[in-house]
Amino acid sequence: MELRHLRYFCVVAEELNLTNAAERLHMSQPPLSRQIKQLEKEVGAELFERSSRGLRLTPTGQFFRQHALQILEKVDVTLEATRRMARSKRSLFGIGFVPSVFYGQLPLLVRDLRQKDNVELTLAELTTVQQIQALKAGRIDMGFGRLRIDDPDVEQEVLFDEPLIAALPCGHPLEGTTPSLEELARYPLILFPAKPRPSMADMVLGLFRRKALKVEVVQEANELQTALGLVASEVGITLVPEQVKRVQRDGISYVYLADPSLTSPVICSRRRGEPPSAVMQEADAILEVLVENRRSGRYP
Repeated sequence: MELRHLRYFCVVAEELNLTNAAERLHMSQPPLSRQIKQLEKEVGAELFERSSRGLRLTPTGQFFRQHALQILEKVDVTLEATRRMARSKRSLFGIGFVPSVFYGQLPLLVRDLRQKDNVELTLAELTTVQQIQALKAGRIDMGFGRLRIDDPDVEQEVLFDEPLIAALPCGHPLEGTTPSLEELARYPLILFPAKPRPSMADMVLGLFRRKALKVEVVQEANELQTALGLVASEVGITLVPEQVKRVQRDGISYVYLADPSLTSPVICSRRRGEPPSAVMQEADAILEVLVENRRSGRYP
């Protein structure tokens, strides 16, 4: 199957008329009809219902069209980005991140890299597991997450361990205290992200399990901001990394925990054994300064 087959199919699916589709594609109708039949043979299913009244997409055809459009859009975006890079003589550098690391030092890394004349920077919000997959596929060059994942093709570096804090609705009985896990376990818990797993949700559950504490998970949210919104709505409480307290949101109070050893790592992932590019060396140099600022308590 070639990209042109997908493009032919999408035009026919839009027109639902072979004559009109052939005109748009600047080709005659018989070869277009043969290309569509060849595509259906390769897919192993009929994509169109053919009748005297014309063409209509089958349910399989509707599914195929949806995904074909996504593929073609991705190809077009990639081609345009490649052409833009060629014109600007810049190197493409991709960074993946989980949302909870974007409230501290990471935006400064992004800002500094964007100011470099030799870098075309792309950002992707990805779970740690998705970052590993994206690194191996070459879609990103550096990832920032919180899970340790053993993969022979990826190396991980713990930049620092960040204290966990509790996000409580304002007026909560634990507001203004430094609660223990035992105290927190008495209240409904909100977890994030709900999927994909494993994720920070599993890390938080593991903290309670290691102390043989049972918790009531009242809600799971896919997004950090959704979890905080649920806390503000008094649905429950949640545990978040310290830097999230920079999110000033009405109805939420943040408190430190009694046990300072309860932390979440900030982990940088890179492809293993790959000689660092000039851009990677610049990113590492910026990151080294930012991490030192974090560890020493200095924030620019």
